[in-house]
Amino acid sequence: MIKNWINESMFYHIYPLGFFGCEMENKGDENKSDKILKLIDYIPHLKRLGINALYIGPIFQSATHGYDTTDYKKIDSRLGTNEDFSTVAKALKDNGISIVLDGVFNHVGRNFWAFEDVKANRENSPYCSWISGLRFDWNNSYNDGFHYDSWEGHELLVKLNMNNPDVRNHLLDAVEYWIDEWDIDGIRLDAADCIDLQFFRELKQRTTAKKSDFWLMGEIINGEYTRWLQPDLLDSVTNYALFNGVYNSLNSKNLCDIGFNVNREFNKEWGLYKGKLLYNFVDNHDVNRVASMIQNPKDLFNVYSIIYTLPGVPSIYYGSEWGIKGDKHNGGDIVLRPEIDVDNIPIENNELVEHIAKLSGIRSSRNALKYGDYEQVMSECLHWAFARNSEDDTALVFVNTDDNPYHFSVNYRGRQYEQDVEPNSTVVV
Repeated sequence: MIKNWINESMFYHIYPLGFFGCEMENKGDENKSDKILKLIDYIPHLKRLGINALYIGPIFQSATHGYDTTDYKKIDSRLGTNEDFSTVAKALKDNGISIVLDGVFNHVGRNFWAFEDVKANRENSPYCSWISGLRFDWNNSYNDGFHYDSWEGHELLVKLNMNNPDVRNHLLDAVEYWIDEWDIDGIRLDAADCIDLQFFRELKQRTTAKKSDFWLMGEIINGEYTRWLQPDLLDSVTNYALFNGVYNSLNSKNLCDIGFNVNREFNKEWGLYKGKLLYNFVDNHDVNRVASMIQNPKDLFNVYSIIYTLPGVPSIYYGSEWGIKGDKHNGGDIVLRPEIDVDNIPIENNELVEHIAKLSGIRSSRNALKYGDYEQVMSECLHWAFARNSEDDTALVFVNTDDNPYHFSVNYRGRQYEQDVEPNSTVVV
């Protein structure tokens, strides 16, 4: 068995502008800081959880929420300097934590230098071809006197023309800079479904030339993922199908639903994504906190047990290990991205931290959970059993979502398993 870092990984996801309590408007020198250095003090907590990979983003200079990039080679001044992040990156690597950054390439902010040149020089700008859908016979809501494509109609986010080789090279050069400066291990590609596939091909070639095991993970929300999961394109995508299936099945007390979906994705014979490591999550900076979606707080334990034992790479969104709540319908995205005062955590479920740490220990010790295929053994409304098989290990996972204990009696590959599982619990044997 050939081991690699991504199979071995357990991720933690931080939205830094929220995590560090930055103002949502970048005022330049007025609110610059070195807050990102605080991340070094957070490393012991990450290690307590068993985390060995950090997805942090966005971190590059922007005017507001970070997804309106203005400079791909400069750390957002509200977080710190490039030198500050070098210090953080070294500390993470010294502690065995891989680094994945947010690559926001589909669009830029209105303060991006090429767009500002277009505003200043209009048709005479040499960067007109950098902007997608640019038309000078139309207007926009900012009254620039021209029109341009934007992400889902949000004109703050100016869509780049990814068919322009100069644009692609500018972005690819930035990625190589990140690898050279901070030794990053991968990129999460924002709005990957909006980006031309040729860019991904070039990105794959350039990054693999730098690091043979460099990881490309795309944000894909809807549809089948096979279009992007190709050897010359992306290695992984966000598993939104699993995200929806986990809490819906637990809330409805119908594990048959998630059993069907997981079998569809990962069945060892005919699964759509068999052999692929999708990015498994139960909340992030764009969706409600899992503690606000799960109706029975006891089910939170099974939520994390499931994503740690299924095929894929498990991820924790910062703060959710304490059961922090957040509903975007009661305050928008900002409530999903709170500041974390490490000395005053709003704990609602400290036992969950210990549970996740235990899961990390189980997963790190079982090759079947990191490298194994998937085979469903049993699926009922309240009870679910599945197997993971690698070259040297077999793990059976028993999930009980009932409020009462349950005795599993199953035969798998000629061996009889008799397993008692406590209410709202999962056992791995």
